[in-house]
Amino acid sequence: MKQYDFVIVGAGLFGAVFAHEANKRGKKCLVIDKRTHLGGNIYCEEIEGINVHKYGAHIFHTNDKAIWDYVNSFVEFNRYTNSPLANFEGELYNLPFNMNTFYQLWKVKTPQEAQDKINEQVAASGITDPQNLEEQAISLVGTDIYHKLIKGYTEKQWGRKATELPAFIIKRLPLRFTFDNNYFNDKYQGIPIGGYNKLTEGLLNGIEVKTSTDFFENREAFQAIADKIVFTGHIDEYYDYCFGKLEYRSLRFENEVLDQENYQGNAVVNYTEAHIPFTRMIEHKHFEFGKQPKTVVTKEYPCEWNSGMEAYYPINDDKNTEMFKLYRTLASEEKDVIFGGRLAEYKYYDMHQVVASALVRVKSIFG
Repeated sequence: MKQYDFVIVGAGLFGAVFAHEANKRGKKCLVIDKRTHLGGNIYCEEIEGINVHKYGAHIFHTNDKAIWDYVNSFVEFNRYTNSPLANFEGELYNLPFNMNTFYQLWKVKTPQEAQDKINEQVAASGITDPQNLEEQAISLVGTDIYHKLIKGYTEKQWGRKATELPAFIIKRLPLRFTFDNNYFNDKYQGIPIGGYNKLTEGLLNGIEVKTSTDFFENREAFQAIADKIVFTGHIDEYYDYCFGKLEYRSLRFENEVLDQENYQGNAVVNYTEAHIPFTRMIEHKHFEFGKQPKTVVTKEYPCEWNSGMEAYYPINDDKNTEMFKLYRTLASEEKDVIFGGRLAEYKYYDMHQVVASALVRVKSIFG
């Protein structure tokens, strides 16, 4: 008889939810992570009494009441509403694109005036068959919104010109003809009171965990002590890159502690000019309505990904999509390995989707 029912590789949200549900069903689990902490990308680092989102801003949002109730059963979530701003050449614009944005751009005051302005610019562009991201965006929102609020940000995010990016990246750009700055349309939204570590701790309560532990350094040993492996890491690494390396975009973060209570008045401000190298600035205390005497701001710089760096955004072009299909075929033939999460599924997941995916996988295994 093996020592564990499951060894779960990766203590991020997928692994933590799976471990909790398996443990609840009487299964013995060991959760390992090569990082020095639990929680994966939702980990918060406390600086000056502020929960700093170490791997970028995370705002939980969902329309699924069952998922919302599930996460709130471990930690109460606050009422934070994501209402980012865009800074273009010193001018501030509300996001997502809504009547406040249109007033800031053109001083229009009615939805019809805004719609007419956008239609006029789309018609003037003459674009009927968009061949790249730039043409696709202009055909949806016109030239002003594109040049001020989309072009620079997108080119920084992807590291290439918008004319070199495929049109399908922007399938739609939501235009909201109401004065509503709530970025998400979802019914439920918030941040765990006390930070995301509270959620991780609740999920992994009573479960054996080991940090600073690399699965690949003792792969055979871990496989020998468990009936099944739950793998949430890079699927191509699991298969020794036999079909090649899947590609990602990565991020670099610069934190700064400021000796003032409030720096930018908002949690998220995007910087949309091409010549400013970072895409956004996060002021973490606003996620939890903090009143600490100091503040922590983080500049977020997109960058090329290389092995050893954190992988954030899959490059879902034709080459990588076809490569992933080959890995997925191998994974589907495994009897004792369960693959899940954004790296193992080569898919950009929001947090509620990760929770849902883990719960669906648990249900498929345990019924």
